[in-house]
Amino acid sequence: MQFIWNCSCCYSPFHIVCIQKWIKDGVYQSLVINNNETNSWHCPKCRTEFDQKDTPKRYLCYCHKEIDPQFNPWSIPHSCGQTCGKRLIPECGHICLLLCHPGPCPPCPKQINVLCYCNQSGPTARRCGFKGWSCGKACSKLLSCQQHRCEQVCHTGDCLPCQKTSIQSCQCGKTKAVRNCNELNFQCDQLCNRLLNCHIHECKRLCHRNECGTCPRQGIRTCSCGKTKYENLPCSEDVPTCGDTCDRKLDCGLHRCLYRCHTGSCESCRQVILKRCRCSLKEKLIPCCQEYLCETKCTRMRSCDKHPCKRKCCDGNCPPCQTVCGKTLNCRNHKCLSECHRGQCYPCTHKADVTCACGQTSVTVPCGCEKQTRKPRCNKLCLKPSDCHHAEREPHLCHFNDCPDCKQQCNLSLKNCSHLCSATCHDSVMVKEEANSSNTPWGMKEKEKLIKKSLTCPPCQVPTTVECFGQHTSRVILCSQARPFCCGQVCSRTLKCHNHICNRSCHVVTGVSNQTDAGTECMQCEEMCTKERPLGCQHSCPLACHQDTCPPCKQRLRMRCHCNTQVIYSDCQTFTNATDEKKEKLKSCGKPCSKK
Repeated sequence: MQFIWNCSCCYSPFHIVCIQKWIKDGVYQSLVINNNETNSWHCPKCRTEFDQKDTPKRYLCYCHKEIDPQFNPWSIPHSCGQTCGKRLIPECGHICLLLCHPGPCPPCPKQINVLCYCNQSGPTARRCGFKGWSCGKACSKLLSCQQHRCEQVCHTGDCLPCQKTSIQSCQCGKTKAVRNCNELNFQCDQLCNRLLNCHIHECKRLCHRNECGTCPRQGIRTCSCGKTKYENLPCSEDVPTCGDTCDRKLDCGLHRCLYRCHTGSCESCRQVILKRCRCSLKEKLIPCCQEYLCETKCTRMRSCDKHPCKRKCCDGNCPPCQTVCGKTLNCRNHKCLSECHRGQCYPCTHKADVTCACGQTSVTVPCGCEKQTRKPRCNKLCLKPSDCHHAEREPHLCHFNDCPDCKQQCNLSLKNCSHLCSATCHDSVMVKEEANSSNTPWGMKEKEKLIKKSLTCPPCQVPTTVECFGQHTSRVILCSQARPFCCGQVCSRTLKCHNHICNRSCHVVTGVSNQTDAGTECMQCEEMCTKERPLGCQHSCPLACHQDTCPPCKQRLRMRCHCNTQVIYSDCQTFTNATDEKKEKLKSCGKPCSKK
């Protein structure tokens, strides 16, 4: 079994040999590469910093009680088998009672009586590791403003600053304003202007608390050059000049002021000296206060290694290149706006929104990734306008490309009937376009294409009742196929003679207002009259079949008289309508009878 070391922060185990080599390599790199010796090292996993004195040298158990713990098959490897005994974290005064174990100690399991965060509710028995609890009441602790109380629900930690307002005075007491209670140090913009202890001069400090202090013109004062001191000079009098040479160092740091003691700052150094320019290439006699810059341009390359410096009289510290890089970034949408630089440009910092078809749902992606990013799935309804005669589409989710075909009923008025189209909407449907082989080489057929097209309404499919031509029978037929038909029966309408009926098959009848009389299309009666003749008349009616009564029979009857000697002629109607007596007279020839 190899010896191990455990990190006290992340509790990760490492072989002692490996961690010692890790520490040595880290110290060597710091010494050779960075030219500085370090006294610290870091955990390979959590990067927690340790001191050199914490370098592991001995093999310890998990609880650090036993050195070189012996292997016990009934215990955890690298464990001493004793009680852990470490102080629990967060520290509560109790120790870990588990056997020596790897990893962090569990929360304290002991039960204690604790108050809530605001100390208003009575003690409650809770686990020591989770002893903090909220009673749910208002905190009511006095806030830092010392006027209001905390209105939050019982909470841990400090109370939030007071959010109420109050009238507060500034530090000098001249100004009052309504301010937040948590802003206790209110300082106005006015000068203090209170008399100092000399009772002559005023305090020129901004608004402040406490006393203004002593007058700055009291005590020991010196002349401007600092050579003469005045102890009892009243603060109302200015310090006189001493008349000696000023002799203060000028701003150049090389020469001194040659004027007599004077008030205010010394003038710039005007002595002429031989000065070397900033690039150390030329020299010139100029006043000491002036900087000498030659006109020689620097030929060094700037940090970008692309553009020369070209600065006049450069001291070698060439400024960074001010030219904008301008290279197209990896996103292919923007250009680099940084100053000219070496190596690759920084990634584009812009963001792009990838939206759904309706634009209500979007995802933000790095610039340049919008083309490769899958469009977000939208749960909103499609907002595209209807492309058919319906005012609104059937509700469906947002999508790309064309909307699906409308599945609503057409309901348009058909042209040839009074019904509405009951088919599915066909104003804008996808249909196959017929391929034209004549426009392709070698007569090859083009691939079939789907195009949107408006189709005409299909034939009406409503079942309707249709009567035959002669209105004998009726059938239920689709409205689009509804038309009068021949039922095959005999017409049977009464002809104009009112004696016979039409024997034609069922046909169209016009010119009559009832269903019994024959129309103009019915057959004409061509038979002779067959009405019964008056009693005794044996002649048929000479007229064609007719409706009225037959005319009187005009046929001449030839008959013998009673004695059979003479032939007598008489009209059939006269003879048949005569009485028996008259008939006897009509048969008489009026001559002497020859019978014996």
